[in-house]
Amino acid sequence: MGIESNRLLVDIENLSFSGVVLSIEQRAALQTSLTITREQYKFNKIYFWGKILGTKEDYFIAVGVGENELKNRKFLYSHDCIRWKLLNPPTDEHFNKLKIVKGRFTGDPSHEFECKTYRLVGEGEEEHLEEDITLLKEEDRLSAVIKSIESEAFVVPRSSFILQPTGEVVRNRLFEGLSVNEAAKFGNYFHFRDEILLEQKSPLFRADLDKSVDFLDPINEDQPEGCWSLQFERGSALVLLRSLKWPGASFFHVPETSSFGFSYFGIGEENKDIPFML
Repeated sequence: MGIESNRLLVDIENLSFSGVVLSIEQRAALQTSLTITREQYKFNKIYFWGKILGTKEDYFIAVGVGENELKNRKFLYSHDCIRWKLLNPPTDEHFNKLKIVKGRFTGDPSHEFECKTYRLVGEGEEEHLEEDITLLKEEDRLSAVIKSIESEAFVVPRSSFILQPTGEVVRNRLFEGLSVNEAAKFGNYFHFRDEILLEQKSPLFRADLDKSVDFLDPINEDQPEGCWSLQFERGSALVLLRSLKWPGASFFHVPETSSFGFSYFGIGEENKDIPFML
């Protein structure tokens, strides 16, 4: 999820407190092109996900979903907010190379980054370091970065999505928002991904959970502790969550309403110094 195309003009204003800004031309182009793209790819819904900044050109990102909003999410990118291209899902090899790749995104999907690794070869006096160089295409790096941000920084309010008996995850039509007191607690925001931390809990702990609502990982257990920032704007009329691990990842919620959304506006690089900053 991100910002639904038909709510773009309203929701982007709520994220402006986090520095998220789109020009009038970009907003108009996105509203029209996302509607056309949704029909073209037969998506149930399409969301504007954010923008990854490049040295020459930027990548505007959108995500299309089917009936099950948690599964089979398809990502697309565009340079002009008009023409969209589907991204291939990242592989384990792409994630491994992502850990060692260096340099900013350029904006050219065909650009190739060098990924250098070193290993010891030889024995005794002949032992020395040998350099291995592999390549990572920018388009594949983009796909891996988006998936990483989704996994670690994409959140939704508790009860906004429900797990149906069929296993599908759908928007909760009865969701009326968190109260102001609830909105101030990190434990009421969940990662919108397959559960990781819940699987490690004891059966006794899981037995007390509402399985239709508490099927996602809460962010209050994220490590390192303090990697999220929460603040209210407009008094208590708007709550903003920001990831310190992925600078540029922002979430908003209007308490006591069903309005919430997420976007990422950044350079696509993880803050690996976060453990030393807290």
